[in-house]
Amino acid sequence: MAPEAGTAADAAGTSRPDFDAIAIGAGFAGIALIHYLREAGLSIRVFDRASDVGGTWAWNRYPGAATDSESYYYCLTFSKEILQEWTWTQRYPGRAETQAYMRYVVDKCDMMPHIQLNTEITEARYLADKGWWQVTTGTGESFTCKYFISGMGMISQPEIPALKGLDSFKGPIFHSSRWPEGLDYAGKRVGVIGAGATSVQMVPELAKTAADVIVFQRTPNYILPAMQRPMTPEWDKEIKDNYDAIVAKCRNHVFGMAFDSPVGRNVLDASPEERQRIFEENWNGSFRWVFETFDDLLASSEANKLAGDFITSKMKARVNDPELAELLCPTYDDYPLFAKRPPLDHGYMEAFNRDNVHLVDIKKREPLVEVTETGVRTTQNDYEFDIIVLATGFKAYTGALEAFPIIGASGQTLNEKWGTVSGSIMGVCVADFPNMFMVTGPQAPFANLPTSIQQNAIWISACIRKMEHEGYATFWPRAEAEEAWTKQTADIHAQTLMAQGDKVNSWMMGANRADKGARVLIYFGGANFYYDAMDQSAAAGFPELEFR
Repeated sequence: MAPEAGTAADAAGTSRPDFDAIAIGAGFAGIALIHYLREAGLSIRVFDRASDVGGTWAWNRYPGAATDSESYYYCLTFSKEILQEWTWTQRYPGRAETQAYMRYVVDKCDMMPHIQLNTEITEARYLADKGWWQVTTGTGESFTCKYFISGMGMISQPEIPALKGLDSFKGPIFHSSRWPEGLDYAGKRVGVIGAGATSVQMVPELAKTAADVIVFQRTPNYILPAMQRPMTPEWDKEIKDNYDAIVAKCRNHVFGMAFDSPVGRNVLDASPEERQRIFEENWNGSFRWVFETFDDLLASSEANKLAGDFITSKMKARVNDPELAELLCPTYDDYPLFAKRPPLDHGYMEAFNRDNVHLVDIKKREPLVEVTETGVRTTQNDYEFDIIVLATGFKAYTGALEAFPIIGASGQTLNEKWGTVSGSIMGVCVADFPNMFMVTGPQAPFANLPTSIQQNAIWISACIRKMEHEGYATFWPRAEAEEAWTKQTADIHAQTLMAQGDKVNSWMMGANRADKGARVLIYFGGANFYYDAMDQSAAAGFPELEFR
């Protein structure tokens, strides 16, 4: 393995790279990579353009930002000591608490010497003559490494809509994930373009002090209840006494979550009375309702429709205006449950009962025409605002990897390679990009991210250990392995209800992007089966890769 950074030559006089590994992104992925690669004895430098660690949670500072996974399994599990020491304050931690947890892990494990903040990467290039990667920063500095790793996250690159007049608005206008520090919206007229998970969290908070909040909705959501509650000493003890079982549940669940499923029953086998009873008894908050009621909600169209109808009945009951309630709720004819990622509710539906919160349906009633100097113009009205928030989602899975040139062995960038198909090997490697890894890249599962991230980091570190122990200079991802995984992912996707996501511009299919067509971005074969595939790959010596 390579010596510590800064060593210019080995005993034979051969030059060495600055680091064994360079990773981009100081969120969950960067932290996990530091742990596993340092454990393997490698030098690693993690770069991040933010001013603090946290990844997504260093950027998403909008009011109400919080996790949609429950705190006690939305965490890294490589340290049993940290699992016992850290205590969450509530079921779903807010942004600040999640970031504080990540700082705690970094400090506890003495990881800051491996992290360089306030550093934007503007290019990564494979140097074929050396078998290294060269990474260039925004200040023109260059660093070299044997292994280049993206830990930039699957939803980190904002999608800015191609709206006419977007630059003409005279007040603050920004993407929700780039919320300006210290912005005062109290007493202001706020326009929110977009009605996805971010808006569902943000609107109830904005409504408390803003003069008016107008939400421009294209597609309504199936919204599940969050049912936030504080962490009690008794609940905390129960969690910590059972962490081994909780971690095992995450590893063996189809979405990487600590849920009990399958539960051994199907909607279509239940009587209407039994179905209603089970739906009601499990209406306790979180995504677990989908997995701990019946096993066929995502597999059967009829079961999916019954589940969706139950959810929307609960949503409508919380809105005073029946006509408005209809606009806020999708139907199965619009799209199936989970063809778009469902948000968790912290008071979104009730917010529309307030006099200062309004909905504009830009799909069915009054299409959005342009942004003006003073606000937003639709086909029917001019709306004046002091602030406009673009809650328009992300360039999921590939956006961060396409935001700057990542240049492979043939001189082609990832963006160019992924012109029509975003292919990969298990979302971790890409053909023609030797010695490069991605953490939760395209065609990885859509699952509880810390679980998937840690599984990826384990596979990556095992691959690197093999390289170093057996004296290999490079690995080359096999094109046939990429083709096979891409076909398998597409075949599974075609058999699921998720395939209908393109008709409602779902980011889970990249259908929300103006610059790319809809494509299969997610492995829907089950996160647990994906983790099994990674384990089998490692046990077999990584047959998807050619070692040289």
